[in-house]
Amino acid sequence: MIQAKNIHKYFNDLHVLKGVDLDIKKGEIVSVVGASGAGKTTLLQILGTLDKPSSKEKNEFVINGTSISTLSDKALAKFRNEHIGFIFQFHQLLPEFTALENVCIPAYIKKTKKSDAEKRAKELLDFLGLKDRYEHKPNELSGGEQQRVAVARALINNPELIFADEPSGNLDSESAENLHQLFFKLRDEFGQTFVIVTHNQELADMADRKLTMVDGKIIY
Repeated sequence: MIQAKNIHKYFNDLHVLKGVDLDIKKGEIVSVVGASGAGKTTLLQILGTLDKPSSKEKNEFVINGTSISTLSDKALAKFRNEHIGFIFQFHQLLPEFTALENVCIPAYIKKTKKSDAEKRAKELLDFLGLKDRYEHKPNELSGGEQQRVAVARALINNPELIFADEPSGNLDSESAENLHQLFFKLRDEFGQTFVIVTHNQELADMADRKLTMVDGKIIY
């Protein structure tokens, strides 16, 4: 699903990623742990195509058979919209829109017909226990409910890959536990591949594989 070789990232003179090699299989749940500043979020942003590796060193980066470096910006945006979902610590829901509308946004970007997008969004919200929350705006939802809306939004285009950056970092322990269990339920139900950056050791240990980053490198 993901093959990455010799991934480097510089921010001016700061060498953040120092030759990361990674191979993640389809349907795998991989956690990435490490101290703050180790490069976890930078790596996640590159793997999620939100940022690009530095070009000083030769690298390879392939997702599901597609060489990411060969895509134009427009093609990359289309690829990201259709194949990748994101879940962030702070759910990033748009406050002026309802739960249903927030979930539908990536589908609208994909040019999915409104009726089809809403049908799929309702199916996901139902699956996530939010059947009675379609018309609620984010400020009318609990933290756990907001994060589940964000999960539904990440899933709306049926992406093969889900990237999560501290997804339970802003939740109480019960909501965090429910979210962690949900990732495995989703993998079993839909076959998605998950890459999760987390400081939560319980979640990290539940993953199929735990990767530890130290000073810009993955330590095996």
